[in-house]
Amino acid sequence: MRKLTNKEKLIMDIYWNHGPLFVRDLLELYPEPRPHFNTISTQVRTLEKDGFLDHHTVAGSFQYYPLIAEEDYGKRSIASVVSKYFDNSYLSAVSAFVKEEKITVDELKDLIQQIENHND
Repeated sequence: MRKLTNKEKLIMDIYWNHGPLFVRDLLELYPEPRPHFNTISTQVRTLEKDGFLDHHTVAGSFQYYPLIAEEDYGKRSIASVVSKYFDNSYLSAVSAFVKEEKITVDELKDLIQQIENHND
């Protein structure tokens, strides 16, 4: 699965937060400045073609809905980053976060404790 562009991610966020929507409803929820209806419609059709959205036909109009959950997209994105930049090693990824001070050793210890408690 490919990575979403920023604009596509914004559209998917709206679908993930609001559920099935017609393009006109999506446009109303889109932050200002809103693009033209045709621009949004084209992006939605691209997301459908790429497997992110599907639609139901309601009174001759298409009501689109997400095919992939936000959590699943996030997991796939993380897996892709770990695979591409850390030779598929989650340990290397976590080590990089510690080295770059994105996570402290104490936070890492807390995480280990949470994992150990979850497995009990």
